[in-house]
Amino acid sequence: MTAISGPAFGRDYENPQPRMGFFTDTSVCIGCKACEVACKEWNAIPEDGLELSGMSYDNTVGLGANTWRHVAFIEQRDVLADAENGDGGMRWLMASDVCKHCTHAACLDVCPTGSLFRTEFGTVVVQEDICNGCGYCISACPYGVIDQRKDDGRAWKCTMCYDRLGAGMEPACAKACPTDSIQFGPLDELRERARERVSAVEGARLYGDSPDDGVGGDGAFFLLMDEPEVYGLPPDPVVTTRDLPEMWRHVAKAAATLATGAVVAFLASRRK
Repeated sequence: MTAISGPAFGRDYENPQPRMGFFTDTSVCIGCKACEVACKEWNAIPEDGLELSGMSYDNTVGLGANTWRHVAFIEQRDVLADAENGDGGMRWLMASDVCKHCTHAACLDVCPTGSLFRTEFGTVVVQEDICNGCGYCISACPYGVIDQRKDDGRAWKCTMCYDRLGAGMEPACAKACPTDSIQFGPLDELRERARERVSAVEGARLYGDSPDDGVGGDGAFFLLMDEPEVYGLPPDPVVTTRDLPEMWRHVAKAAATLATGAVVAFLASRRK
């Protein structure tokens, strides 16, 4: 499975654009939640997460129909500090999560109405006005990003501020981030920048940047300071629809066999 970069893919556009994406450097995230607020304000997303969750300072817990940016707060023992000082130091890991806008997006494969589509920027967007609420995209997403609103049943997720991109503006979350933890731009440039950054940060690793991973690389990838599971991310995401072509071939063969059997049985009954 190979990744596709450069101009947008999956649809034909008169004016194709470079594939755009997010690089989130969690090592400089301060947990201010400016990205969450900016996302909600620009996209008019209903409020949620106002109740105490028991999850440290994380009052939104995870991504959902009404949370398109989620800042995780993870308190853990600082292994490096322990090794140097033996003082049992603690550290905060903070990370702003978002839809990954996968190269091979299973949600696109299963949507029966065309509500989900690939934009000219290579991002994946839900057109909620033609979503029928079937929920197939929710179960297909390997990251558990997409969700339905209880009041209308339609699917909602990050659009990477598609309306802002069309006007030559960066997404609201990246614009509001005070530390440049969330960086926006052409995906190829972001990947190059990320490789330089990860080599300069001790204990850092990249997640979602590789075209050789199970989804062909993500349009939103991360520099992490621990294993993906610590941040609630799957260690080895795969395209959940990767076996669909083979399944359909088996279905077609089975249908042909049944049809042939029915014809043979009908002709045999006529002879009797």
